[in-house]
Amino acid sequence: MRGTRLFGRIGAVLLAGWTVLVAPAIPAGADEANALRVCTPGDYPPYSIADAGGYRGIDIDLARGFADMLRRPVEFVPVTWATMKTDFAERHCDIAVGGISDQPARRAYADFSLTYGTDGKTPITRRANGTDYSTIDQINRPEVRVIANRGGTNEEFARTNFPDAQLTRWPENLTIFDEIEQGRADVFVTDAVEGRYRVRQHPGLQVLHPDKPFDSFGKVLLVRKDDPVLSTTLNAYLATQLATGAIDHLLDQWIGPDATVPVG
Repeated sequence: MRGTRLFGRIGAVLLAGWTVLVAPAIPAGADEANALRVCTPGDYPPYSIADAGGYRGIDIDLARGFADMLRRPVEFVPVTWATMKTDFAERHCDIAVGGISDQPARRAYADFSLTYGTDGKTPITRRANGTDYSTIDQINRPEVRVIANRGGTNEEFARTNFPDAQLTRWPENLTIFDEIEQGRADVFVTDAVEGRYRVRQHPGLQVLHPDKPFDSFGKVLLVRKDDPVLSTTLNAYLATQLATGAIDHLLDQWIGPDATVPVG
């Protein structure tokens, strides 16, 4: 596994300690009319992105594969990071996907899948800035304009680590990189995997030290609470994807040195 790869490391460790999981047998034709409701913000590539062609991304492919295994159609349901807590129940989510971090507060309203990847927060800034915003101390200054999307772990990280900086809470995650590129913000601290994809869209930006992020956390899928069958089946499916290298292959398609997924 290349040293540049963050995604999937924890999953490989977890698998070493797992008994081989086998998904429960599901009769052919079962639940054909019962769509798997997959909730996602759809604004966090390479995990999940909504565009004119529908939803795509690493988590989207995983969700489609899981629905196929269950022999159920899939229905993607839009939610937001800021309202995920209420959306998850009100919109009857079976699972939620989209680059979701293992955050204890989320366990109040959903169960977690096994950790299928790792990531960490790292700065995104203009190439012209060089290494000016490489450290937390360099960013946490009154003259520095930090931007973060509302309601997710990026805002939480910014509030915790940059109390002295100027913080702009951006309403969504789709145009936030334009704000940096156009010089209306200096730095955005986000997941390294997302940063690697986004700089393919914005050649004037750079992701700083993505191999040495400020922190490290697991990526999970959210699962409807108190449904052990669904949870066990999802974990069996994810374990298989990790064991076969399918998740690493998806990551390479999006941000590998020879990435084949179109940007935009």
